[in-house]
Amino acid sequence: MTASDATAPTPAGATAPSGVAAAARGGWWGVAGSAANAVFAFLLVGLITRSAGAHGAGAVFTGVALFTILSNTCKLGSDTGLVRYVSRDLAVNGGRSVGALLRAAVVPAALASTAAALPLLLFPAVATTLLPHLRPADAVTLVRLFALFLPVATVGLVLLGATQGHGTVVPFVGVEQIGKPVLRVLIAVPVAYYAPGMLPLAVAWLLPAPAGTVAAWLSLRRCRALRGGALRGAEHRAGHGAAPWRSFWSFAAPRAVSSVFDISAVWVGVILLSALATSNEAGIYTAIGRVVTAGTLLQLAVRLAVAPEISRLLAVDQVSEARHLHRVSTCWIVLFSWPLFVLVAGFPRTVLSVFGPEFVDGAPALVVLCVASLINVAVGNAQTVLLMAGKSSWHLAVTALAFMVQLTVGILAVPVWGVLGAAVSWGAAIIVENLSAALLIRLCLGFRTVDRGYTTALGVALVVSVVLAAVRVLGGDTPSGLAVGMIFGMCAFGTTLWWYRRSLGVSELVGVLRRRAA
Repeated sequence: MTASDATAPTPAGATAPSGVAAAARGGWWGVAGSAANAVFAFLLVGLITRSAGAHGAGAVFTGVALFTILSNTCKLGSDTGLVRYVSRDLAVNGGRSVGALLRAAVVPAALASTAAALPLLLFPAVATTLLPHLRPADAVTLVRLFALFLPVATVGLVLLGATQGHGTVVPFVGVEQIGKPVLRVLIAVPVAYYAPGMLPLAVAWLLPAPAGTVAAWLSLRRCRALRGGALRGAEHRAGHGAAPWRSFWSFAAPRAVSSVFDISAVWVGVILLSALATSNEAGIYTAIGRVVTAGTLLQLAVRLAVAPEISRLLAVDQVSEARHLHRVSTCWIVLFSWPLFVLVAGFPRTVLSVFGPEFVDGAPALVVLCVASLINVAVGNAQTVLLMAGKSSWHLAVTALAFMVQLTVGILAVPVWGVLGAAVSWGAAIIVENLSAALLIRLCLGFRTVDRGYTTALGVALVVSVVLAAVRVLGGDTPSGLAVGMIFGMCAFGTTLWWYRRSLGVSELVGVLRRRAA
């Protein structure tokens, strides 16, 4: 990499690069969605755990784990394919092939999800194997409920990938991060009060899926309509375009497999605990996973905005700007995510007590996953760079290696250590996957992560960490200690953020927000 590629602070009054500005606009939406998702996800998990107890919650979340793994598997990688190919087609081809790309993506996903739902509906042995601690009738009913909603939810996820390819994260944020979590809580509240039970709560979790798919379809229609007559005219002159089926699926097929590993990494611990330990431990681990996932929502928010921009920039040979965008976005992720994970790791018992007194035993597991997540956010969106550069086979190799590590460690550790063993296996996978991806994009694609802004962001995080550590030692892992830590941590964070705002790229984020307000 040449010296000209190094990140430098944006001079006062200068215009931020278009890719960074677009990512910042999407990032603000993503942050809002992440905050809403975190709040309502916590509320939902709290409702389910307090209404059904650890045993019932473990069964519900085992069904959620199965549903999530299958829906993400049955997308066949086509949602990520649409993010990459729609954005590229709009940039270099005027959007002539967008309609054909949609047909190429949606039809196989719908067929695959329908085929995956049939065994769950027809073979009760699947349910009784996954949920051996439940009555067989309850286990079969629960699994069949999730199977009924599987095809419609899968198609909705694919359609949202197409909206991201159009350069907007608003539909994804509105449906997946705000709409579904809010609806689930609104439905679960009366259910938990009037009919607290495993099956009604599972229905409450599933009902927003059809509404989300309808909203995704309407959003995609609007995205295409906003392109106006120019896009439709281009499609007409080209005979509506032809989808690059071979290149699309040569990219999507490896991504289909790696997406299985990605989503399985989040939920395989729940399934292992349900099968090898107890439903109580599966419920505790699910609550821990929800806390950790909430901490990475900011990274997801930035990833949603960055992915189509990196694809577009690489498509038009603006490699230097793509590298700059990766470095700036990584700086944002580290800056805002590290202090959060340090806070949670410092007060794990207090955080988990939100779910109930029986969940505080998972505190050591939560600390393990917070440490692994610090490494995850430290490399930024390295895996997104691999995918948007068309290296889905590389990404598959990385995720396969990580999943093998997780499964091996999990099978050995879960029977011995329970929840802590599941956390250790997931943490090992997180570290292997992210460090491997960062190494690949550095050595093979020339995408650097560390620069002056990055080291400054780490310095800010370390200052906040020292403040939190001092409060933790003096106040203990108590609600009052957590409150004091948040206050002093925010003061330290705000002061250092203001002092180094330019080198951290925060001026670009705030500038976008001001322009939107104006």
